[in-house]
Amino acid sequence: MNVTSDLASLFQRDLARLMRQLESFSNDEALWRTPPGITNSAGSLVLHIEGNLREYVGRQLGNRPFIRNRQMEFGSQEHGKEELTRRVGALQDSIPRIVGALSREQMESEYPEAVLGAPISTQEFLIHLYGHLNWHVGQIDYLRRMMGLPCPTTI
Repeated sequence: MNVTSDLASLFQRDLARLMRQLESFSNDEALWRTPPGITNSAGSLVLHIEGNLREYVGRQLGNRPFIRNRQMEFGSQEHGKEELTRRVGALQDSIPRIVGALSREQMESEYPEAVLGAPISTQEFLIHLYGHLNWHVGQIDYLRRMMGLPCPTTI
């Protein structure tokens, strides 16, 4: 068992699930719609997932330039389905590769930033990020269902 390659595979699989969810939204308007009692649209959740992974994996672990704009993640509705699909595709290309390239020593070392209030290992934080990704993919799935949009062919 190799936790690094396992996590890289899981990120690859579930970013593909995110892509299938995104593609099942019929149009740009549907991505930004929020049913009564729901705060975040699917589009906002996609932007949030992107910001989260590009910051904590791409920039912190992969040394890729990125300046996170969390306010934009939840306040912008200017991106269409085509743009969001492109962004998720970029995550599919980069995140599993960055995670898969981490050495055992890097995985066991302290994550570069005390994000959750206390120092933790990179491995533990990546597991947290993987759970965060899936939580929001599940929210997007329920939003899609609430709007009566078709189910992706494979999840």
